Amino acid sequence: MSSLLQYIIVFAVGGGLCVIGQVLIDYTKWTPARILVSYVVAGVVLTAIGFYEPFVEFAGAGATVPLTGFGYSLAKGVQEAVREYGWVGVLAGGLTGTAAGIAAAVFFGYLASWAFKAGDKT
Repeated sequence: MSSLLQYIIVFAVGGGLCVIGQVLIDYTKWTPARILVSYVVAGVVLTAIGFYEPFVEFAGAGATVPLTGFGYSLAKGVQEAVREYGWVGVLAGGLTGTAAGIAAAVFFGYLASWAFKAGDKT
């Protein structure tokens, strides 16, 4: 598959997931936090039933970068840890699988707090 076609697929899939989120914001009474949690849980559930892995192989970053991809990373981390450590892996596997993403979020959030001054919304 050519690089251009792969970029188009990644953009279309990632954009499609974002469109679904925007439709939920615009046409339901769901809060953004509820939509965020729903996306992560959907990623975990779709990984558990075996649907998300082929989706990741097809779409690459278009499937792993959005919030559903975070759920996918959580589930994969737990699966690998359970395979390696048994049921104890349920407790640590999710954190191990998503440590890089969590660390990046904390780091860039800290940088953003230095760059921008937060204020009350009035």
